[in-house]
Amino acid sequence: MTKPRAENIAEELEELIFNGTFSNGDRLDEISLSEQFGVSRTPIREAFHRLALSGLLELVPRRGAFVRQPGPVELMEMFEVMAELEAVCGRLAARRISPQALKKLREANTNCKTAVENNDADTYYAENEKFHKIIYKQSGNSFLEQEASKLHKRLKPFRRQQLRLRGRMEQSMAEHETIVEALIIGDTEKAANALRGHVAVQGERFQDLMASLKDAAE
Repeated sequence: MTKPRAENIAEELEELIFNGTFSNGDRLDEISLSEQFGVSRTPIREAFHRLALSGLLELVPRRGAFVRQPGPVELMEMFEVMAELEAVCGRLAARRISPQALKKLREANTNCKTAVENNDADTYYAENEKFHKIIYKQSGNSFLEQEASKLHKRLKPFRRQQLRLRGRMEQSMAEHETIVEALIIGDTEKAANALRGHVAVQGERFQDLMASLKDAAE
């Protein structure tokens, strides 16, 4: 399925922010970007709103869109909450996941494995996103699903960036296998712990993530 143009533009703008082309506090100009991407201003505005949801842009009325990189404390706090939300989703899904959903989860995981073999971080992330959303849904708690999805969307650019760190895709894939195994056997605590560890960024992993964002932060 072809991605909406606004989603592609948002991802390209993410890369420009992460590689330091646009720095913290820079104002993004709709007109120049619409010319650069060869589109009208509508998909540019849609892309801005996508990035604002993840906290990478701040939309200021009558002034425009400004790059905003969260600091290390804010980012760590968001990942900490995300890890706990995923743990609860995993615990509930281990009790409630349907055979059909389990089949879809395994299919997404197989696609993740193929992406690792092809060293394709973008495809891995797309399939990884499906993998996690199935677990949110199978928690059987619609409020939890909404809250987990909301924070997942906000952290999307940082989770995508993390996958580009050396060895992270392979490590993530191994963690997926543990998660699937726990869900298959209905082990609630194993599922919760596996998802918590899968999402949390601590120690060296967090330092590596922050180092990859350093140019943009400066």
